[in-house]
This record gives sequence, C-alpha cells and structure tokens, in this order.
Amino acid sequence: MSPPDSPELASQFLQIRNVVKRFNGQLAVDDVSVDIAKGEIFALLGPSGCGKTTLLRMLAGFETPTSGSITLAGRDLAGLPPYERPLNMMFQSYALFPHLTAWDNIAFGLRRSAMPRAQVAERVAAMLKLVQLTKFASRKPHQLSGGQQQRVALARSLAKKPQLLLLDEPLGALDKKLREQTQIELANIIDEVGVTCVMVTHDQEEAMTMATRIAVMSEGRFLQIGAPGEVYEAPNSRFVADFIGNVNLMHGTLIENAVDHAVIECADCIHRVERGVVGSDGMAVTVALRPEKIQISRDAAPPLDPHTHTQPNVNRVRGTVKDMAYFGSFTVFHLQLGSGFVLKVSAGNTEPQGAQALTRGDEAWASWSSTAQIVLGE
Repeated sequence: MSPPDSPELASQFLQIRNVVKRFNGQLAVDDVSVDIAKGEIFALLGPSGCGKTTLLRMLAGFETPTSGSITLAGRDLAGLPPYERPLNMMFQSYALFPHLTAWDNIAFGLRRSAMPRAQVAERVAAMLKLVQLTKFASRKPHQLSGGQQQRVALARSLAKKPQLLLLDEPLGALDKKLREQTQIELANIIDEVGVTCVMVTHDQEEAMTMATRIAVMSEGRFLQIGAPGEVYEAPNSRFVADFIGNVNLMHGTLIENAVDHAVIECADCIHRVERGVVGSDGMAVTVALRPEKIQISRDAAPPLDPHTHTQPNVNRVRGTVKDMAYFGSFTVFHLQLGSGFVLKVSAGNTEPQGAQALTRGDEAWASWSSTAQIVLGE
C-alpha cells in the first residue's frame, strides 16, 4: 500500500471500482468507476433517475452496492454503517433542528462524539466564522434566510472534519438569484477547508460553477468525465452536448475528411471544420454549435473562413427571426432556416445598435468560425 501522504494516494483518495446497483433486478447504477483526488469537488450531473443519488447514497452507506468496491484513503468502506464512515452528508432539506440555535445545530455532532466542552466551543466558533454567521449564532433556523440556513448546515457538516463531504442538491432549496450568489461562496468555503467533496446536482450551471470535475450520468452510466470547460467545449456525445448548456444540433453527412479539415453537408448549410474527424466520407454525423459562438447580422457578412469565399452557404446561413428574448447583457434569437430548423443565437449586447436592432420577422444572417463546431458521430 502507498504511504499515507503519497501522490498516488492523493490522486486516488476516493476510488469507485465497477460499482453496480440493482433494485428488484433493475439497474440503477451500471458498472461505474472513477478516481477522485484529495481536495477535489466532484459533481455527479444528470437528469432525474440517472443514478447519481443512488451512487451518493452508496458512498454514504445508506445503500449497499450489488457489486464493485468503494475505498476511501485506502480503506474499504464495504460493510461499514454510515455512522462509522469518515464522511458527512448534507441534504437538500438541510435537516436542521428547528428548536436549536445555529450554534447548537453546529455543536450537535461534536457533543455526541464526547468532545470536551472547550473544544466544542472553539470548533463551533471557527465554523461560524468560516461561514460568516458569527453574529447569527443565537438564531434558530426559522429566523435565518434560506442561504443562512444552508451555511449553518454546511458548517455542521464540516465541524467534525470529515474526510469526505457529500452534498445532495445542496442549493436546490434556494431561489435562482440566491442560488447563483451562493454557488461560488460555497465552493470557496469547501476549498478553504480542503475537504474532498462529491456533490449531486441536475443543474448544469451549478456543476460548472462549483466543481473541479464533472461526471455526466445517464441511465446509470458515466458518459463523460472531465473539467467543466472540457465537458462543455468538447462533449463526447449528443447527450452530453445537449445536457451541458444550450446547443444547436444539426444532422448532416461527412463529405470531405482530411487531416486539417472536414466538410459536413447539412440541410441548410455546409460546415467546414478546421480539423479532421474520426470517420469516413458518407458517414452520418451531428454538428454541435453553441449559440454564443454564432454571430448574427442583418447583412450578409463575408465568410469567416478564407477557403470558403466562393461558397456563400459555408459556415453561414440566412433565416428569419422567429422569436427573440432580451436578457440584459445578451439577446437570444431563434432564427428559422429554410428547412424549418430553428437556430439559436446568443448575441452580446455590447453596442447601442447592432444585432439588437433586429426584430421578429426580419431576415438575418448567422455566421461562425471553422473552429466553433464540434462534430459528433451518430
């Protein structure tokens, strides 16, 4: 076994190996494996019913794997009940005791572990300072805002210095604005403490903001694991591309494939991509194009790729503005193309006039660079 502080053990702090979970013969988690590094915030992201919460509950000890293994810091967790595992779990509901103050809620687990009174007071004071709630120590949960309750729950989860922190939809009970404010704050607190964290969420924005790495799950399996930017910019499947952020998925045929470029013919336009793809001519593919990577204008802009100056429908297309929505810093346009496909375009509102001068019913051109697309196999 590796020494306790070895780089190998740090990078494999939590090891999930070929874990399977069946309920009445039905697969809930299907042969998942991953190594999670010490100090990492790892997000399990996916739609309801994909298996992410079941996996989290197996880490916590509330469910037993049908097969496979889970080890933490080199210790096999098999057979260990939840209360003997060196971890803590924070639920979406926070599960605060309504009759106890914030101070007493944080102290509850410490007192049950028979920690000396002076050490309990010192630890609770440190936790309240960490989550910036020192002046609210004597308030009960109903006297605190949703964000403050969430921070009390986090402080209670961290008070016993767990090796692993499990978060189940940690911000799900907060409204959208407060959730956005709390995401970075929560990630910073976890980072400051240095605890390893596995969180479950169906909110891709929350995962992108808080996590160092993301595992996208579907039907009990990991489809892709990577840093937020990697998963967003280079999804490995149509499901991942569509689940992480907004995307236009355009089906087409690979008609030219070279080392330095590929050409895909779609119903409304031709995509020239500045790199070769895995596949052969005639293969059906899907081109993924993020709305924010598209420019929109009333007039036809010259093609952005110098190789396509004689082909007006390469990496650009004309359509009609079907709908539009103003979000302050940007406007989203729905551009209906000749085939009926609706292209989503996100245009930054950086100028007083320009893209935002377009309105419903206007003809407009959309264009994009030859590095903007992601080509996915069928």
